[in-house]
Amino acid sequence: MSQEIAVVGSPEFTTGFRLAGVRRFENVPDDEKESSLDDAVTTVLDDDEVGIVVMHDDDLEFLSRNVRQDVETSVEPVVVTLGSGTGGGGLRDQIKRAIGIDLMEEDEDSDNE
Repeated sequence: MSQEIAVVGSPEFTTGFRLAGVRRFENVPDDEKESSLDDAVTTVLDDDEVGIVVMHDDDLEFLSRNVRQDVETSVEPVVVTLGSGTGGGGLRDQIKRAIGIDLMEEDEDSDNE
C-alpha cells in the first residue's frame, strides 16, 4: 500500500509542493497558526493514508506542547521539517528515524582507498 505525502503550513509554503504533485495539504495562513495549526497537524498525523508530513521548521513553535511532542516522536507518519533552522544533522536524524538506518554514515572502506 503506498502512502501519500502531506504538507502543512502557510499557503506560500504548500504551493511549491502542490505544483510538484503533492495532493494532500493543509493550508494554515500565518495569522491563524496560533489557533489552527494544532488541528491541521493532528488531522494529517491521524490520517492512515499519509506516510510523510512536511512542515516548515519555524511552524513548530506554534504547536502546543502535546502536538509538538507527537510530531517529534512520530514514526509513522514521519514528520520532516524544512527551513532556515534545519541543519544537516537534523535532516540526518529525521531520515534515520524514518527508515531505521543512517544513510549518511561515512563508509569506512572508502576512507582507506
